[in-house]
Amino acid sequence: MSAAIRQYLVITGNYWAFTLTDGALRMLVVLHFHQLGYSPLDIALLFIFYEFFGVVTNLVGGYLGARLGLNRTMNVGLFLQILALAMLAVPAAMLSVPWVMAAQALSGIAKDLNKMSAKSGIKLLVPDGQQGTLYKWVAILTGSKNTLKGVGFFLGGVLLMAAGFTGAVVIMAVALTLVWLASLVLLKQELGKSKAKPKFTDILSKSRAINVLSAARMFLFGARDVWFVVALPVYLHTAFGLDFWQVGGFMASWIIGYGFVQTLAPRITGGREGRQPAVLWASGLAVIPAAIALGLGAGWSPEWVVYGGLLLFGVLFAINSSLHSYLIVSYARGDGVSLDVGFYYMSNAAGRLLGTLLSGWVYQAYGLEACLWISALLVAAAAALSLRLPVRRPALAG
Repeated sequence: MSAAIRQYLVITGNYWAFTLTDGALRMLVVLHFHQLGYSPLDIALLFIFYEFFGVVTNLVGGYLGARLGLNRTMNVGLFLQILALAMLAVPAAMLSVPWVMAAQALSGIAKDLNKMSAKSGIKLLVPDGQQGTLYKWVAILTGSKNTLKGVGFFLGGVLLMAAGFTGAVVIMAVALTLVWLASLVLLKQELGKSKAKPKFTDILSKSRAINVLSAARMFLFGARDVWFVVALPVYLHTAFGLDFWQVGGFMASWIIGYGFVQTLAPRITGGREGRQPAVLWASGLAVIPAAIALGLGAGWSPEWVVYGGLLLFGVLFAINSSLHSYLIVSYARGDGVSLDVGFYYMSNAAGRLLGTLLSGWVYQAYGLEACLWISALLVAAAAALSLRLPVRRPALAG
């Protein structure tokens, strides 16, 4: 087994372990605090710092990765997630809103340090001339991560029922500590460290392609989270009468299927990358939430409309996401790759922040249909922005 393959497996293993706890924690917080009587908007506010610090972390984390090495930023991310879980393992009386928001802030920093490090690391393990291999490796990493995030959703619902909120976070903290200790030993020390010391001003991208792709990514993920983060789990519980483990199980199944489709994206798109497929797949996705909203407004069976629409949305969103994930790694510079990837995922986090805030507020004020119409508009904006992507992959520096 080559050194590059070994490092790829270590990076992927770290990412997988982190993602399990991240998905489980998200579902634990949503369901636990809904059970305590928090409104959808209140629950959304618990995640504000998670998403806000994700924006900041991606912007600064790319700089830190280039200066210190991606192994260090990845391991710091794992350690911060352990701290976040430990903060939530306190007695129930201490779980005030500010305390939970602070723990979510740490988790947001941890998640995006881990993601930026993993995605940037793949760029450095594949020769620049092997773009097909790069697309496949990124698709596998991204798809498997989301599959495990779905497993994490299910795990969160099960752990909440089996061990309670405190027991669940303790179990996850112990498991992730073992992964972190292994990572300290196995991950290459100088991975991703830039030969030229970047300046702090380099955190802002000067590439037109990366700026356009980053803006499209922001709208794409805002479109998903505007109805997926808070509105959908609460709707499934209140409108369809699903128990917590059923909500967790359904969300898990959706994410698992979504992740599986991501791994197949290179085959589905025929290996084609660039402006044309990005526009086409985003345009197709914009139709789905609008169709679900129309179906609900027309009085059709909500179960058939929501479940069927979610299936189609998941397939098309997975292809869009996987294509974007490949394009940013492909467009990024060879030396200091984490700067470009960090800037891009800063936009990704900004989209999630926008979607999370809208998900709680719009659902509470206007219902699921309004969330779906906003989703359709945001995806349409992503498609329009994709028209400004380069026809071909830009020449890489470094």
